Amino acid sequence: MVKRAKSLVRAASAEMPGFIKPQLATLRMKAPTTGGYFHEIKYDGYRVQLQLCRGRAKAYTRNGLDWTKRFSRIAGAFAIPGQAIIDGEVVVVHEGRTNFSELQAELARGDQDRLLYYAFDLLWLEGEDLRKRPQIERKELLKELFVACELEAPVLYSEHLTGDGQKLFEHAGKLNYEGIISKKVDAPYRSARNEAWLKIKTVQRNTFPVVGFIKDPSGVAALYLGKQEGKNLVYMGKVGTGWSRTVSSQIRKQLATAVSPKSKLTKPVRKPKATWVEPRFFADVEYRDITSEGLLRASSFKGLSRDKP
Repeated sequence: MVKRAKSLVRAASAEMPGFIKPQLATLRMKAPTTGGYFHEIKYDGYRVQLQLCRGRAKAYTRNGLDWTKRFSRIAGAFAIPGQAIIDGEVVVVHEGRTNFSELQAELARGDQDRLLYYAFDLLWLEGEDLRKRPQIERKELLKELFVACELEAPVLYSEHLTGDGQKLFEHAGKLNYEGIISKKVDAPYRSARNEAWLKIKTVQRNTFPVVGFIKDPSGVAALYLGKQEGKNLVYMGKVGTGWSRTVSSQIRKQLATAVSPKSKLTKPVRKPKATWVEPRFFADVEYRDITSEGLLRASSFKGLSRDKP
């Protein structure tokens, strides 16, 4: 198996294509439980395509932007003698799992020491366009390439599991991972969103006191949320999606009964458009994560109650 990858690396190559638009996954509520799929952990990072050509490397974002300078350490770690186009994700691992907020902070500082690249697909290898090959074959060739070229961190091969995807998804949720990606083993690579790749996301859910809101003509545009930490009421960010126009109007009417002349947060935050309220109402919110600044990420409103559940 390893010999096959080595021979491909040494083979005479045709002209390598330019940036290939990525395949995207379709959101589903449940993972496949039967055969025909393998399952990978869903990484919380930046999708990056690496184009490697005889010692030269370029890194492209999912929209085709050249971010080689930002990811130069990762690009340089792919020491292969030939050509390859690899699909994967740049991440930062924080407290045992990938963390998008930590990744953004790392890039903002211009640091690359904590960046890792999880490679999960191989689209081109030495003159051969692999996109028509079955998913499982591309994954096998990718692993062979890692072994043959003795590739090591910061570039990593993304492992996968077969079997009941729903059980893996439930386990991923217990570990606070973002979710899983389920991929059809016999599917080709297509540059579009399709059902050959399915993403199943875990979400967190909690209630937060509403400390303010932004008005819109008939209701609310966003709610400002807090969290009680001992005697302190701290700011947790805002939620601005998840309600209909009718519900938005109802929220506005309820919050109008609790308007306060100033913020009740222990440490005030500057929000010029805010209408502050007494923290009498509680928003039920789904969210993906809490950022390194302590704010809710990817939040969605689910309900409002007068008393904390």
